[in-house]
Amino acid sequence: RLGSATSLSSAFINTRLQELVRLFKERTEKVKEKLIDPDVTSDDESPVASPAAAQVPAPGGELEGDKPSGDDHYCEMLCCTFKYRPWLDRLKSYQFPSSIDPLTNLMYVLWLFFVVMAWNWNCWLIPVRWAFPYQTPANIHYWLLVDYLCDLIYLLDMLIFQTRLQFVQGGDIITDKKAMKENYLRSQRFKMDVLCLLPLDFFYFKVGVNPLLRFPRCLKYMAFFEFNNRLEAILTKAYIYRVIRTTAYLLYSLHVNSCLYYWASAYEGLGSTTWVYDGEGNSYIRCYYWAVKTLITIGGLPDPKTLFEIVFQLLNYFTGVFAFSVMIGQMRDVVGAATAGQTYYRSCMDSTIKYMNFYKIPKTVQNRVKTWYEYTWHSQGMLDESELLVQLPDKMRLDIAIDVNYNIVSKVALFQGCDRQMIFDMLKRLRSVVYLPNDYVCKKGEIGREMYIIQAGQVQVLGGPDGKSVLVTLKAGSVFGEISLLAAGGGNRRTANVVAHGFANLFILEKKDLNEILVHYPESQKLLRKKAKKMLKNNSKPKDEKGGPADPLVIPPKAETPKLFKAALAATGRMGGKGPLGRLRWRLKELRAMQE
Repeated sequence: RLGSATSLSSAFINTRLQELVRLFKERTEKVKEKLIDPDVTSDDESPVASPAAAQVPAPGGELEGDKPSGDDHYCEMLCCTFKYRPWLDRLKSYQFPSSIDPLTNLMYVLWLFFVVMAWNWNCWLIPVRWAFPYQTPANIHYWLLVDYLCDLIYLLDMLIFQTRLQFVQGGDIITDKKAMKENYLRSQRFKMDVLCLLPLDFFYFKVGVNPLLRFPRCLKYMAFFEFNNRLEAILTKAYIYRVIRTTAYLLYSLHVNSCLYYWASAYEGLGSTTWVYDGEGNSYIRCYYWAVKTLITIGGLPDPKTLFEIVFQLLNYFTGVFAFSVMIGQMRDVVGAATAGQTYYRSCMDSTIKYMNFYKIPKTVQNRVKTWYEYTWHSQGMLDESELLVQLPDKMRLDIAIDVNYNIVSKVALFQGCDRQMIFDMLKRLRSVVYLPNDYVCKKGEIGREMYIIQAGQVQVLGGPDGKSVLVTLKAGSVFGEISLLAAGGGNRRTANVVAHGFANLFILEKKDLNEILVHYPESQKLLRKKAKKMLKNNSKPKDEKGGPADPLVIPPKAETPKLFKAALAATGRMGGKGPLGRLRWRLKELRAMQE
């Protein structure tokens, strides 16, 4: 028993010691990695373990937190169990924000959608209910129900949302409740909101339910234009919405004209003349058809008979010509803005083709230029990214460059351990270039003035006796040519040919740009010089020094004379060459002369 207990304790001690050694090794690796590149790991940014992750498993093999309690709710989906709270509890625990950012808050855009829907209900159906006999005592309660639901939306917009909108004052974003409320009460928006909610419905008791008394509800047009601006800001293809909105403008003008035509026909008497609506068929469709023919000036309409009909028709013609021309012009602007980039691309390509035809450039070169234009446009949506970014402030250009390029550049061994701000400055100098298949990115023997980072595609490094053997294929995220940026004294020549395997999109950092940056970061400059020398030294080592097989020698080199033996020979020379050492020295001279 004593022996078994001793063996168990020794086994436990050995296991514990192995675990401690493993932990020390992991800690040492982390410290080394942090010393090499401070950006990779940071003790300050390490996440804190959640309480659930620190739970100790129960004897049964399950975590205590995994056991469902009686108050928790679970749902099963795809063989997995998910914990959720009932929607009523979530609704009770929801807290409405004290301030709303009108530029970025999607919830506010969704609310504006409901406000615009209520505004469209009033704008489209008030003329219909006034002109056509669609509102009857049998269905009046349905109309009033939707009307007052729209009024409730208007009221909630005034009391809850508009009083919580943030605004900018003196360059500061104001989020104070009292200040936001006072800003809304002083605005033009508040005056229009109060005007559109005038309680003219009380006149229903005197004149009946007349839809024209709800006409002030159409004055909430400011919410409509705000919704357009917010929606276009979040849509990727906003021109589609602009085309739909312009078409809706045209349809609404025809809608109002059809309502006016039915009112004019009812005023003259349905079927009283050949010009008015005869009362047959669907009244709205027939009147809408007449409005389309009038506003678009198609012609083929019956001639007006009375003075009222003549004046009405003249106003219709004038309004139709003006409205239709405005709609056509606006549609042209919308389509032109949507295709502005495509038009610029075509004009650049046509000018380049005209230039190449004028100087009689070979067709093979012309085809490659056309291919470059087409691939660059379809892959990037633009010919030069710098034209777009140059309009942005320096801070925003840096933010975009960090999101796009920082993950790639931070992995370059040459720049690890450098100042983070230096890398940020370097990101803004990167230039995107597209290479076609079989294009030479760089050739052997060229003076290297750029570093290349592969954003998309592949490149091949060629070598061998014929210079056409593929040594290695570099993929997206790889970097090459970085040593040439800092090499001096002839060390910045390319050592191999690099060819694009297919379409390759590369980021280029030029040497002059890096030198301009390093002027402000002397410590990083010293570090980069040191790393470049080390890389050049490693690249210039012969293969036998790296452990590879060396070429066999037919006659091995003579071993160097030991230092002690040299000292003895020198002492013999000072003694006049007598004794055995003197004779040996004379013999060595003869052998050296024979070898020469």
